[in-house]
Amino acid sequence: MQDIDAVAQIYEAVHDAEEAGALCIGWDRSVYPVRQTALAALAREDLFVEEEEGAVVAAAIINQTQVPEYALCSWEYPAQENEVMVLHTLVVDPQAKGRGYGSRFVDFYESYALEHGCRYLRMDTNERNASARALYRNLGYREVSIVPCAFNGIPGVQLVCLEKTL
Repeated sequence: MQDIDAVAQIYEAVHDAEEAGALCIGWDRSVYPVRQTALAALAREDLFVEEEEGAVVAAAIINQTQVPEYALCSWEYPAQENEVMVLHTLVVDPQAKGRGYGSRFVDFYESYALEHGCRYLRMDTNERNASARALYRNLGYREVSIVPCAFNGIPGVQLVCLEKTL
């Protein structure tokens, strides 16, 4: 609970950077992600943070919940639901961008998945989010589908579905 304010501040900083044209993620400040996103994840016990010298620099949600839009994806690996781990809403504080926090968070996600018996990894991002797409590609994730949808309450999203097997 002590990290909720820091996570919400990162969400706000990302929204600020996007509105200023410094980032292109495709989120909407009034819709997603918001403080309630972090609170709901905390209540489910699937909110994770990355800290540097006691300060939260990144956050994400990690669980086995595949969003309904995933049913429209052409997954290469037809895994059972209990074999899949999903990374949602990975955010890095824009002031800490470029220092490897995103890559380290994905490394943690992969280790966490293996510890929980999941060899199949899935995630998504907005087609507009070129930096996330490049990061995930460099980390061995394959883009398997782009699903047009309203996602997390945001209309007109081209949802890029990615996967990797360990």
